[in-house]
Amino acid sequence: MSKHNEHSLKDAIQLLLKTYKLDDRLAERRLISSWESVMGGMIAKHTTDIYIKHQQLFVTLDSAALRNELSLAKSKIVKMLNDEVGKSVINEVILR
Repeated sequence: MSKHNEHSLKDAIQLLLKTYKLDDRLAERRLISSWESVMGGMIAKHTTDIYIKHQQLFVTLDSAALRNELSLAKSKIVKMLNDEVGKSVINEVILR
């Protein structure tokens, strides 16, 4: 049996994700999943909806005061979330 075509399981999965262009979607899901750990439980508790569209993170909050406070730190939030995922997934946060 020839060994020239052997790949580690990790490499094979990464190749599969890139081939079917699923790696970006997976990174988006990881970013959304990390929202609570990055932002904290109190902010996550007031988050009613969160999704990504066109590299923009849309976050719906049930507190106007919290929305105002977070709007002052949008660029920091983008950096923290992208750092958590390990790649640039979003470039803007839109608070609603």
